[in-house]
Amino acid sequence: MSSSTTDTTAATGARTDEAAALIGGARERIDALDDRIIGLVQERMAVSSVIQEARITSGGRRVNLSRETAVLGHYREALGKPGTALAMTLLELCRGRV
Repeated sequence: MSSSTTDTTAATGARTDEAAALIGGARERIDALDDRIIGLVQERMAVSSVIQEARITSGGRRVNLSRETAVLGHYREALGKPGTALAMTLLELCRGRV
């Protein structure tokens, strides 16, 4: 096994150069998707902040528990039990400090 093949397999866990190339390309796609997801989460946080500000300004509460319950249900239906944990994390990020 050459040094470059050893480096490639160590970085990807693949046993062949072909598999390493496939994994490398797929990881690049995952990195791009992660960047998009992070951007969308940041956008969601900004929109949530606008909603919270409007709610507070109008004399309402900062958090709307019935809406949060609906969001949790939506994620659970779409992604199963792990979706609930993901939604909780998103809600926590978007709430700011309660």
